[in-house]
Amino acid sequence: MASPNHNHTNFQLRLDFIHNLLSGYLDLPPKVLKDTKITPVQYEADFPFKYNNFVYQVLLPDSEIDDFEIFDETQMTKPGCVAIPKRTIEFILRLSNPDAEGLHHATRVQNEVGILNLASEALGHIKPTVVPRVFGWDVNTGSENPGWILQERMPGEPLANFHGMSFAQKRGILGQIAELLKGLQEFRLPESIRGWGGVTYDDRGVLVSAPMTVVGAGPWSSLQEAFEGRVKEALNKTDNSSQLHGWRSNGTRERIDRFVKHGLAALTAHLESKNDRSIIHGDFTTDNLLYDPKTGRITALLDYDFACIQHPAHEFFCSFTTWDGQLGGWSPDPEAASFQHAKLTGRFPSPLPARDGSDINWEIAEAWEIELQKLGVKRPSLFQGIDKVADTEALLGLLLPWRLTNEDALRRNPDEEKRKALRQDGERQLEDILEHVGF
Repeated sequence: MASPNHNHTNFQLRLDFIHNLLSGYLDLPPKVLKDTKITPVQYEADFPFKYNNFVYQVLLPDSEIDDFEIFDETQMTKPGCVAIPKRTIEFILRLSNPDAEGLHHATRVQNEVGILNLASEALGHIKPTVVPRVFGWDVNTGSENPGWILQERMPGEPLANFHGMSFAQKRGILGQIAELLKGLQEFRLPESIRGWGGVTYDDRGVLVSAPMTVVGAGPWSSLQEAFEGRVKEALNKTDNSSQLHGWRSNGTRERIDRFVKHGLAALTAHLESKNDRSIIHGDFTTDNLLYDPKTGRITALLDYDFACIQHPAHEFFCSFTTWDGQLGGWSPDPEAASFQHAKLTGRFPSPLPARDGSDINWEIAEAWEIELQKLGVKRPSLFQGIDKVADTEALLGLLLPWRLTNEDALRRNPDEEKRKALRQDGERQLEDILEHVGF
């Protein structure tokens, strides 16, 4: 019999932790706790990669809700929390996975709670609300006490069938997404959040700047410093990688170092709006949206684990993959270059290129651009100098190829010849983009 994988090993321990949490934090009587249903959400016991979070739906017994005064003695004193409404019987509980790779565990819960609150304000004009309220949270203090967030269970169904929708339905969804993005972009950040990076709560319960969760460094005082800090962290990780060895073979590292010293600041300086900051969701895809299939309305924007405060263009580098809305950097591939040009100018070719086996869905990408234009959303074609920043983002992504740095990916690919081929391909891509930017 195969042993359980890393996700499922502590399955029962997590359930025990949840029972203790519900008993202590919500003060649930034993009888109610006994009849409470705790169901994993989007969980596969044999999933080969570590989950960033373990998500559970918590359903209290409706028939017993009137038999006791629930929540009266609950002290939701942490910043960012609201009181649980009476007769609430359904919740979502997110447990942070302390073994998740590439995340800054010291402030990731605080960052998510803080951004949830900011996003709730930013999108407060959309009714019904699309951002879940937070009822409680705590930080990670080890594998036996993971960080957690107890939040509102939002209505709607996962937007999993987006690709199966009609073109008109897709455009309707994209129009609503554009409205959400516009709200996040236009929100005025509190004066206490002064930097680029993540957020956390200080001792007074005030939101302040903090390290960027997906980087583990920051905050930074400018966009240029943010890029310098992100590149530095990435290079440190390559130095410690048993597969990459700092990209020091064949002179690639020397070229990277020259770019960092002489080219990085110049590329970011080309961006006219480099002082702009906004809420960045960081994983804005259909996987994190709920909708009402009867009305076609989006009902929730979920999962702010990768969220941060960055230049508004940053969302286009890390989100929108479901509908080919992501902006890539320079590419030697002619179709990819043409696609990037369309996004950078806001002008798509007519007629649109045929699919003919291409991975690019030109029709949907153009529809996305049209919806952004309709609402006046900040988008790549409005950011003068964004092409240079896109190249920097692309180089950052190439520094740490996932298949050579993720423990689970490496475990699934033990063949050294295949790893060598991946390294050679990664080195070639790095050298191509370095040559493109003049290094």
